[in-house]
Amino acid sequence: MEAEAMATNKKSVKIFRCSTCGTIVQPKDEDFPFCSDRCRKIDLGKWATGVYKISSPVLDPEVLEDLGGLGDARGGSDDE
Repeated sequence: MEAEAMATNKKSVKIFRCSTCGTIVQPKDEDFPFCSDRCRKIDLGKWATGVYKISSPVLDPEVLEDLGGLGDARGGSDDE
């Protein structure tokens, strides 16, 4: 039964890895979720150059209302 308890405890431990280089990091580390400032900057550079993208549109109701208002102003009924 001790082996089962130990196996259960091992499964509950989460291992976090730096998303840039894969090094194991601890949540208490200064640069978490990265292993270092270098990896943090590499990740930021990937966002800045467009390597990472958000694949689905954000459907915020306020943004959609604003876009609807712009459509009315642009379509305009100034053709009188």
